Amino acid sequence: MIQLSYSTFGLTNLTFLDAIQAVDRAGYPGIELAFHRDQFNPFEIADDDLDAVKRTLGRLNVRAACVATASHFFTPSRPHEPSLMSVDLAGRKRRIDLIKRGIRVARKLGVPLVTFGSGFIRDEHLNNPSIDPHELLVDSIHQCLKEIRPGEDITLLIEPEPGMHIETLEQGIRLVKEVNSPHFQLHLDLCHNYCSEQNYLGALAKAAPYTRFLHVSDAQEGYNLKLVKMSEGLRLDLNFARYLIYFPETAEYLLVDPDHPIYFYDDEQPGPAQMKRVEAILSSVNISVPLAFVDYNSLYAGSSPIDNEIFVYLISTPGLSFDVLERARPIILYLRTARDENGKPLVDKMVANTLTGIVHFHEIPGEGTMDFAASFKALTDNGFSGYASVELYHHVASWEKALHDSYRYLSQFV
Repeated sequence: MIQLSYSTFGLTNLTFLDAIQAVDRAGYPGIELAFHRDQFNPFEIADDDLDAVKRTLGRLNVRAACVATASHFFTPSRPHEPSLMSVDLAGRKRRIDLIKRGIRVARKLGVPLVTFGSGFIRDEHLNNPSIDPHELLVDSIHQCLKEIRPGEDITLLIEPEPGMHIETLEQGIRLVKEVNSPHFQLHLDLCHNYCSEQNYLGALAKAAPYTRFLHVSDAQEGYNLKLVKMSEGLRLDLNFARYLIYFPETAEYLLVDPDHPIYFYDDEQPGPAQMKRVEAILSSVNISVPLAFVDYNSLYAGSSPIDNEIFVYLISTPGLSFDVLERARPIILYLRTARDENGKPLVDKMVANTLTGIVHFHEIPGEGTMDFAASFKALTDNGFSGYASVELYHHVASWEKALHDSYRYLSQFV
């Protein structure tokens, strides 16, 4: 059996108690209590605050389903950092402390589930090849689990996410088996799984026995663009994605797209040696369309209506520094807004950086292409029973529409 829930992460324009009441009025049986710097901050919550939350929940029909330890909590522009895999022990301890605070809040409020994500492989890991990030992750999870008391009904959940070290459901299942604790299971985000699984319904069915909680939002197909660093032996597959290649020697970029390959240069167009490399790359994937050149310094680098789309795309790209990602931002905006000589947009879909080409961008259920009836059936037929919590953090400004439209659409499937 699946019951609907709604995450307070999509209601951060309200006070926390008002958010709980709004979810209750909308008819949701459950609510996810999400940490947030300005609304439900675990470093500022006093016992009196938790007592007020408990009293509010006690007089309403809605039930607290899960405590979400916020991905965006420490540095909003760099979500999930520091992670449980951070090379710096101080960084790992900050994340461990946040998750432990989630467990303590769950204990005081009587909430059985606490959720988190693995984090991304970053340039700090690539620059320290002697350190195994997976070992750091497993050790950090065990450190978090020490906060749960023997016999206590609290389970820690990991949420696989596009681009993360734990990205696919198979990776999540293997990790659950490796940690081997009755207090450690999976949290599935259907949008994430839709982005990361080739056999989506089959993967849900396989993961169902290990799953205690769901996130729900919609998604759709996009322009799959892999942002990668140039290296010897780089292999490109245009059946899988287009590529934006970063050249660390010059901090310039090459778009490998069979319809419009573009070189983004800085001050001067590339010399003979660089052009030879570029021509070899394009030739390796049989691109014969003439290469265009764009002066990086001519690109608009300010704010735009699609900043959220670009932000989600960039932060889910592993293995590159944040400076490399931020330098790519004006290029992504250019690709999404510029037009070719025929007046057609260069990229007429949202940018994706996923294993399937589905865009990792949480949309209101019913506004994408996900089959929720089949998704829920795959889960319940294979043993899942619990809350499915709508998570729409892109819709804070339009929270009333998101809250009510999601309930109206999803209630037909549960």
